[in-house]
Amino acid sequence: MIVREGLRRLLESEEDLAVIGEASNGREALALAIELSPDVVLMDIEMPSGNGLEAIRRILKFLPETKIIVLTAHADEAHAQNAIHAGAAGFLPKQHSVNALRRVIRKVQQGRNVYIPSISESSARFHLQHNGAAMKKQDTSKLTSREIEVLQCIAGGSSNKQTAEVLGISIKTVEKHRGHLMEKLGIHNTASLTRYAITTGIAHA
Repeated sequence: MIVREGLRRLLESEEDLAVIGEASNGREALALAIELSPDVVLMDIEMPSGNGLEAIRRILKFLPETKIIVLTAHADEAHAQNAIHAGAAGFLPKQHSVNALRRVIRKVQQGRNVYIPSISESSARFHLQHNGAAMKKQDTSKLTSREIEVLQCIAGGSSNKQTAEVLGISIKTVEKHRGHLMEKLGIHNTASLTRYAITTGIAHA
């Protein structure tokens, strides 16, 4: 509680950041996220009353546009891999400074996946090696040309509104194509769609 309160005060000292909710466990985090629809969620991996990784998956199922940053005491590669696999857009060990957290939050808000350099390269490489081959085996020909265009925009970090403007279609149509992509590919969050697009060559990192 003391740590969370201190973190909230530090973040709220920034003009462009606002803390709109706090949760003490995974269940509360899910309920609050659904209620408040935050742009970014800071999530610990180990939480009472609900595993943090499972909470990430469930939040992204309901709020695919929300970006989740794992803020954890664990700085090892295995935890980073698990966070990436769950769909986290950022991973930051608590040993790093508040300034580092501010930078990660802002980059994630811009649509970038940000993992600490000492972990990110090896973790991303591990994830692509284990999942990229399977993704590439999937038949991308089942996607329509419009779905591929939408997927490229998603991988580029564009919001539904931005994608609609770029492609000259309505936001509802973008949402429809996004839904079709997730259904066809069996993918349920933006981070995983982005990884799919990169590993299949539809988009580039």
